Amino acid sequence: MSVAIICFDRNIDRAERVQSAIGGDVVVYQKNAFENAFRRHDAVVALMATGIILREVTPLLRDKWLDSPVVAVDDRLLYAIPMLGGHHGANAIARELFDRGVVRLPVISTATEVNDIESVEAVADTLNRKVINRESTKSVNVSLLQRPREIVHLSGPKIVIVDDDVSILSRKEGNRLAIGIGTRKGVDKAVVLKAIYAGLDELRASVQDVKIIGTAYLKSDERGIIDAALALEKPIAFVPKQVINDIGGQTRSRSEMLGLAGVAEPCALALSNLKELVLAKKVYEGVTLAVAR
Repeated sequence: MSVAIICFDRNIDRAERVQSAIGGDVVVYQKNAFENAFRRHDAVVALMATGIILREVTPLLRDKWLDSPVVAVDDRLLYAIPMLGGHHGANAIARELFDRGVVRLPVISTATEVNDIESVEAVADTLNRKVINRESTKSVNVSLLQRPREIVHLSGPKIVIVDDDVSILSRKEGNRLAIGIGTRKGVDKAVVLKAIYAGLDELRASVQDVKIIGTAYLKSDERGIIDAALALEKPIAFVPKQVINDIGGQTRSRSEMLGLAGVAEPCALALSNLKELVLAKKVYEGVTLAVAR
């Protein structure tokens, strides 16, 4: 995701701190800065008052699925506030700024995230899917606030009839590699990177062939895996328990004691497009790795 970090002259040093955490381009505020950012970048982080941002972006808004996510950051780097597109990247940016120590608090307001519930859009992102019937997400996300809903995976050929309150996630195009990783707690980034390179070598593949790296939701704070993904400039996904257990692993796993059918293999398969395991799980110095496409 390419990010425009818009700031006033006085805040360039703070904008560069944001840039060091999430990448992107620092843009000094001037007329049409937001318009150009919406056209050329996937998301916007603006170091200025929310009122200024509102006046700038309001004339640019078209559709929640098309508009760039916007995050406001104050002058003192206290708060990261998703103002637009919370489910479409803004919440993730705010959390990343917090995780990387740039801001003191991400101010998340979307109901699902506030209640620690994955929205339809978040599930789609995790599984690398696209939402076909976008209007359905309104009612489904509201229903998720009441109780968990089942994620159903159907393989065709089939004819499926659904109501308006059923969100349909379709496979995205492409057959790049999805890497699933399981590790012991406190693993070092260098060990994870070594395992990834070893697995790719076995497949005669390169980092450029990798689409995404995934692990179980239980590892969402495992810095070794997170930092390895950042070093490779690859997105990382934390796969929910239900998805892991629905897919299962092709070989027995120690993760069964945690109530999981596996980690590396089901995570790789969940995030892949073709659902084809091209490297069954292997252990490299304590790192379990599997690859699917």
